Amino acid sequence: MSELHLPWLELSVLIPLVGAIAVIFVRDIDRARRFTIAVSTLALLGTLGEWFDFATLKTFEAHDHWDIFRLLFHRDVFIVDELSAPLLPLGALLYLAVVLTTLRTKASRFSFSGTLFSEAILLATLACRSPWSIILLLTVSIIPPWLELRRRNACPRVFVFHMGLSTGLLVLGQLLTGNLEASGSPPLIGGCLLTAGALIRCGVFPLHCWITDLFEKATFGTALLFITPMTGAYAVMRLVFPIAPAWALQSIALVSLLTALYSAGMALVQKDTRRFFCYLFLSHSSLVLVGLELVTPVGLTGGLCVWLSVGISLLGFGIALRSVEARQGRLELDTFHGLFTHTPFLAGMFLITGLSSIGFPGTVGFIGTELLVEGAIEVYPIVGLAVVAAAALNSVAVVRAYFHVFNGTEHHASVSLRCRPSERITILILAALIFGGGLVPQPGVASRHHAAEELLRHRLTTPTALTPEQGAADSHLTLTPTNERHHSRKDSSVE
Repeated sequence: MSELHLPWLELSVLIPLVGAIAVIFVRDIDRARRFTIAVSTLALLGTLGEWFDFATLKTFEAHDHWDIFRLLFHRDVFIVDELSAPLLPLGALLYLAVVLTTLRTKASRFSFSGTLFSEAILLATLACRSPWSIILLLTVSIIPPWLELRRRNACPRVFVFHMGLSTGLLVLGQLLTGNLEASGSPPLIGGCLLTAGALIRCGVFPLHCWITDLFEKATFGTALLFITPMTGAYAVMRLVFPIAPAWALQSIALVSLLTALYSAGMALVQKDTRRFFCYLFLSHSSLVLVGLELVTPVGLTGGLCVWLSVGISLLGFGIALRSVEARQGRLELDTFHGLFTHTPFLAGMFLITGLSSIGFPGTVGFIGTELLVEGAIEVYPIVGLAVVAAAALNSVAVVRAYFHVFNGTEHHASVSLRCRPSERITILILAALIFGGGLVPQPGVASRHHAAEELLRHRLTTPTALTPEQGAADSHLTLTPTNERHHSRKDSSVE
């Protein structure tokens, strides 16, 4: 396995972890905010260094340089590959953007120490490939939101129940899968439990109410940081994708498609802005799962592209809603608020990121959505039509919310509502990423396509992924009438 030139992964994890401890002793809120911004910036630079270093190696995977954890556990702990390489900078950017756009009036309610601790856990999760390490880190990541709910005297019962159920299923599934690996039997039961645990973490219907409950009771920033990285999808790719047969993965895709359609319809009729964002995010994250579980090169490429585009777009969309809420309080979508004249930057951010998330031409989400639709149609035409229907419902919901929040009337304010410099900087960075990825999509698409081919190749060579009987069955199950003519092309691209 190749080795990075510098210990980028360890630095990216240790910087926010040490910062989380140091910021506890900073009593002044404004100084704590500036310190957190500096630490988050260093963490982002570390992940960008990792991505650039990994790209220069031109390999599928690489371990960290001078991995001190290897001395403790006698194996590589932090490993980056083409799946996780761009996810690490995206996760670090998410935290930096949320901290940058936290207004001073809301800083006292926002835990900077907990935020940096959560960032360290997220980056460690994305840098791990060991199943037990991922499960442990996913469990630890539950602690900061739970502590905030307790601090706000909000009942955490719904959140704790779903996260506890997810963790229990993941642990039990991994135990069974490990035993089945030793015996050489097909890991069907363990795979089902792992799938159920990961899908609960993703918020798949009908076990999705914990997400709306979290947004209702926690601060917008904490809830945004917990769900936007899509760690559930990462768990699916690491724990389920390598061992599950193709028919099982396509069943997950169908469940995710149902969730995407249901959530898109619910987003269209929501009156509360937070619940609207919850269902919009659920719909898009479910579409990501649809692409990841199609088990075709084009579909998987589309899923990986949409994963990145949705992460960038809905990050900006959530920040825009959070900034509006910080000025006006929680808004209702059954009336018009007319905030455009006071916050034109936020209005532009809201519209650009919303359109990008639905794959508007010229934005970063366009190519990924097209590939996702094409990959879905290869498996079965009705699936492709359902993906288009979900995207159409989401587009109507986004435009409807934009008009209700920013248009329709003239808003009178006694204080200035204009954007702060830190918010403008964040908006410009995200706009550059959205339009840059849309106008010059080839590097990103080529990278995601190569990652998809390698993931499929590694999946086919995994000893527990398929037994000979399952492999023969899957070769027939994945050849539906509409993609039989593409069989030779798909085989050549995978092999």
